[in-house]
Amino acid sequence: MLGHAPYLRRARRRAFGKSVTASYKPPYMSSQQTDPEHIAISKSRGIEIDWKDGHHSSYGVEYLRDYCPCATCAGSHGTEPRPKRSLGQNAAPANPFQMYKAKDRMVDIEPVGQYALKIVWNDGHSAGIYSYDHLRHICPCPECRAKAAV
Repeated sequence: MLGHAPYLRRARRRAFGKSVTASYKPPYMSSQQTDPEHIAISKSRGIEIDWKDGHHSSYGVEYLRDYCPCATCAGSHGTEPRPKRSLGQNAAPANPFQMYKAKDRMVDIEPVGQYALKIVWNDGHSAGIYSYDHLRHICPCPECRAKAAV
């Protein structure tokens, strides 16, 4: 059985002159824009982030669940993407005999390194890793929505 060869990875890093593990920032965002200064979490209400550039973002629980970045919710497996209820999209027509469905709620949330948050939802879903780049990109404030529409 072959093991991994960490000495080869180090050699490749030296050959390219940079670390492979350096964090990547998309060209449209600077480090200042995507680094949070303060994060306030309420499992029943959502997440509020004060960014280092002075911007403030507030994400409701339903909005965060709708914008889960995992492959299943985004429709990357050849399936339909998850409907965004926060935008009024319904998966099925209203049923007059609808069974009780609990409201979206975060069961657990934990940091992923220095770049993201992982959320476990009360419906059992836990595959989405919300990077700070992703959270800044989906900011629901009117200023960010106007920039995204252009």
